[in-house]
Amino acid sequence: MVLIHFALETGFGGLQPASVVVLPRSLALAFEKFCQANSGPLTLLGRSEPGKWTLPALGAVPDTRMGCPQFWKHEFGTCVGSLTSLEECSEQLKDMVAFLLGRSFSLEGSLEEAGLPGRNAADHGHVGAYKTAVPCATIAGFCCPLVVTMRPVPKDKLERLVQASCSTAGEQGQPVHIGDPGLLGIKDLAKPDYGEPVVCQPGDVPVFWPSQLTSLEAVSGYMTPLAFTSAPGCTVMTDLKGPAAPARCLTPEGMPEVHHISQDPLHYSMASASAVRKIRELETMIAVDPGSRGIRHLLRPDELLRASLSLSHARSLLLTTGLPTHFNHEPPEETDGPPGAVALAAFLQALEKRVCMVVDRRALSLYKKLVDEAVEQGVLKTQIPLLTYQGGSAGAAQAFLCADGDPKSPRFDHLVAIERAGRAADGNYYNARMVSMRHLVDPIDELFLAAQKIPGISSTGVGDGGNELGMGKVKEAVKRHIRNGDVIACDVEADFAVIAGVSNWGGYALACALYILNSCEVHRRYLRKAVGPFRAPGAQSWTQALPSVAKEEKMLSILVQHRVRSGVSGLVGMEVDGLPFHDTHAQMIQKLVDITTVHG
Repeated sequence: MVLIHFALETGFGGLQPASVVVLPRSLALAFEKFCQANSGPLTLLGRSEPGKWTLPALGAVPDTRMGCPQFWKHEFGTCVGSLTSLEECSEQLKDMVAFLLGRSFSLEGSLEEAGLPGRNAADHGHVGAYKTAVPCATIAGFCCPLVVTMRPVPKDKLERLVQASCSTAGEQGQPVHIGDPGLLGIKDLAKPDYGEPVVCQPGDVPVFWPSQLTSLEAVSGYMTPLAFTSAPGCTVMTDLKGPAAPARCLTPEGMPEVHHISQDPLHYSMASASAVRKIRELETMIAVDPGSRGIRHLLRPDELLRASLSLSHARSLLLTTGLPTHFNHEPPEETDGPPGAVALAAFLQALEKRVCMVVDRRALSLYKKLVDEAVEQGVLKTQIPLLTYQGGSAGAAQAFLCADGDPKSPRFDHLVAIERAGRAADGNYYNARMVSMRHLVDPIDELFLAAQKIPGISSTGVGDGGNELGMGKVKEAVKRHIRNGDVIACDVEADFAVIAGVSNWGGYALACALYILNSCEVHRRYLRKAVGPFRAPGAQSWTQALPSVAKEEKMLSILVQHRVRSGVSGLVGMEVDGLPFHDTHAQMIQKLVDITTVHG
C-alpha cells in the first residue's frame, strides 16, 4: 500500500512534498516508463496498486491561501473541475493507479547558501512555470513539452547558486538552461503558463530548472477519458524517497561549472570541474611554440573551453581552411589547416551534427579529392559537403548564411576557421613574410563579419601566427609581439580565438574537447535538458572518431600525394610547418588523446 499523507509543507520531519497523478490502470505501465524516460522533470517516487491507497483527512496548504483546491479533474485532456479531496471520487478511483512525483527541489536553501535573497512570485502564490519547445521523450502515446521553472540570478552569483543547489539536491539541483528564454521557446517571462511571474532585475540572468508540472502537460496530451492531478502549487507529503542524489555532484571533480558562451542570445553552458580541467590541459598542451613566433602573447585563457562548449550546443557547422602561402606552386596550399579541419569534421559527424566546408573556388577540385580519399582511407566516415563563396554584393554573406536571407533562420549556428587566410586592415591577405595572397583568396571572411550581426551564429578562429581568420580578436597583441604583425595581423574577429603552436593542433584539440564534454554527465544532462532516457556516451564510435596518429598520418600522406607543401619549408613531404610528422606531430596527437581518454 502507498500511503499518501496530506500535510502542511513545513513541520513534518522525514516527509517530502510530492505531486500526484492518477490514471486508469490500463495506462499505468506506459506512464511509469514515460516518467523513467524523462526523470528530470518527472522523478517517480512510487506508485500504488489499483484501489489500494488511502487519503487521510488532514488537508495540505502549500501556499498562504487557505482552503484552495488540491486536485484537478481531467476528462479527455481538459481540466473540468477542481477538488479539495479525492475521497468524493472513490468509486472512480477503484480501477486507477496513483503516481507520486518528486516536486522540483526548493531553491530557498540554495539561495540562502549562495547569499541571495529569495524572491517570491509577486510576494504570493507559487513561482511561475513555463511550457517550452523542448519535447520530452515519447513513450507509448505519452508526449508533451518540458515545463520549467525560472529564477533570476545576478550574473556574479550564477556559479555559486548552481553549486549550492547541486550540493543540496544532487543532479536534481542542476539547471537545464541558463540564459535567453527564447532558446527554450519561451516568448515572455512575464506570462507564465502556471503560477505567478518572478521579475528579473537589471543584471539578472534567467536560470531554469525542470518542473514536475510537466506531468499536467502529459495528462492533457494523452486525452485519457479520466485522470486526476495535483493542482499547480499544491503538493502532498510522503515518506517515500526518490533516487539518491548522485555522489558525483557532491565531489569537487563532479561539481558543475558555469561558463558564458554567447551574448546574443545570452547563453551559458555547464560542465563538470574534471571536464573543464582536462580541456584546460589540452589548451596548455597545444600552446607550445615550436617556431618561437611569440604566440604565448596571443593566448587568452579558456578560449578552447568556451569554443568547444559552444560547438557542443551547435547543430549545423560551417568549417573553412586554406592559406595559399606557396603562391608560386600548384597547388599553393600548405599542409597546416586541412588535416585539423578534417579531424574536427570527423568528430562532429560522430556527434551527428551537420557539417559543411566552404573553400576557395579555385581549390574546390583539390578539396573534393582530399575529402574523397579521406573517406576511402577511413579518416572520415562520410563525405563533407563542399561549398564556395564569392561575395559580390552587400547582402551576399547573409544570403549564404541564412535561409532566404532571413537572419531569424540561420543555416549554420557555428563557423570555424582553421589556418584560414585572414583579411588584414588594408584589405590584403598576407602570409607570414608579408607577401599578399589576395589574388588566391575568396572573401570567406565576409561570412564571419556577417555572423557577428546575426543572433545565434557563433564563430571560432584557430591560428598560430596572427594572420589567420578570426585572429582579429587578438590583433593588438599580434601587432606588438609577432614578426611583421603590424602588417599581417588579421582584422576580422571570431568569438573565440584558439591559439596553437601549429593550427592543426587546434583542430585536434577541439575534437578532443568535444569528446570530453560529451562524455561528461553534467554537460550531457544540460544538453538534453534532463529529458529523454539516459544514454551512456558512444564511447566506441567516439573513440574511433578521435584524431589518432594512424589517421593523421594517412591524411598527411593524402596531401603529400597531391603535392601540398609544408608551410615553413615549402617541401613536399611528411611535415607540417617545417616540423616532421613522426618526431613532432605524432607525439602531440598522442599526448592530446591521452589527456582526453584518461579517466578522472
